[in-house]
Amino acid sequence: ATARNPALNASLMKIVFATNNAHKLAEVQAVLGDAYELVTPRMCGVEEEIPENQPTLEGNASEKSHYLRACTGLDCFADDTGLDGAPGVHSARYASDGHDFAANNRLLLRNLEGVANRRARFRTVISLLVGDEEHLFEGVVEGRIVERESGAEGFGYDPLFVPDGCDRTFAEMSPDEKNAVSHRGRAVRKLVAFLRARGEK
Repeated sequence: ATARNPALNASLMKIVFATNNAHKLAEVQAVLGDAYELVTPRMCGVEEEIPENQPTLEGNASEKSHYLRACTGLDCFADDTGLDGAPGVHSARYASDGHDFAANNRLLLRNLEGVANRRARFRTVISLLVGDEEHLFEGVVEGRIVERESGAEGFGYDPLFVPDGCDRTFAEMSPDEKNAVSHRGRAVRKLVAFLRARGEK
């Protein structure tokens, strides 16, 4: 633990998460549980958009965590998520530069019109910077893209993605149900296990 970040050995651990997306924040906080408190870049005075200019999820997650670390000096983590293939690393900016989820979904459905194979894989990669070390965690879920949006929960492509073994989209699930099977939930659980093991040393 560093002197700058006493959170790593405090009973309630504070850690900076490179997002100002309220949906994603709530989703990750639910997996982290009560022993951890997420701090947003905005709460640290970082108002500008965090860059993500790399060609891979790993590269983007790492770029974002290093940028945030340089701005705040604090331990932090960042994630990047994509649908493998297209839209891939450009999932958030598929239809525009503005993280327009509805436009992204419309474009994906349009591009899949008449396509029989609607198999899809979601991947999340988390880059954690603690002290002088970087650690990467990955979560993957297999599934398919349905032909029309269904459900009002979640965000992003949730209304279109049905994970294997389920008959509902992510957007038709409660937050707890989604976190139990989602790519981001799996990656965050690996992050939590690492932090807990590190804190017990």
